[in-house]
Amino acid sequence: MSAASALPSPESTTPPQILLGHKFAPAYSYPSPNVPGKSLVALVVDYEPGAKTPPHRHGSTFVVAYVLSGAVRSQVNDEEVKVYHAGESWSEAPGVYHNVSENASATEPAKFIATFLVDSDYKELVTFDCEACKIAKDVLSVEGKKNQLEG
Repeated sequence: MSAASALPSPESTTPPQILLGHKFAPAYSYPSPNVPGKSLVALVVDYEPGAKTPPHRHGSTFVVAYVLSGAVRSQVNDEEVKVYHAGESWSEAPGVYHNVSENASATEPAKFIATFLVDSDYKELVTFDCEACKIAKDVLSVEGKKNQLEG
């Protein structure tokens, strides 16, 4: 199983998955009518207070994130760490390393939507680099499938 295989596909009816204090859920997926072979895919990410996403990459995908509520701390490559508040956005060029992605508050939740410009036949939106992260994603994937079967 690949590192990001536990991420829901945009067509998934699976309930949101939780990893390290945050949950994410598919928001939409649309093929581009004017750029053959490309699609827009979005995930809504909810961070509990103090939650963070492990360091990761988005491959050849261009990403735009928009903070819906709270504040999100972010850093890509060796750029400055920045905090984005509700109503603010940032973008990530293809191939960058996302070192920091976390709730900037230890007491308040945060929520943002991440929109990905992907090849329409994409397989992964996120690739985690650390082995523990990959194991956690695999456990969540197994637990999610188990819960679906039991539910």
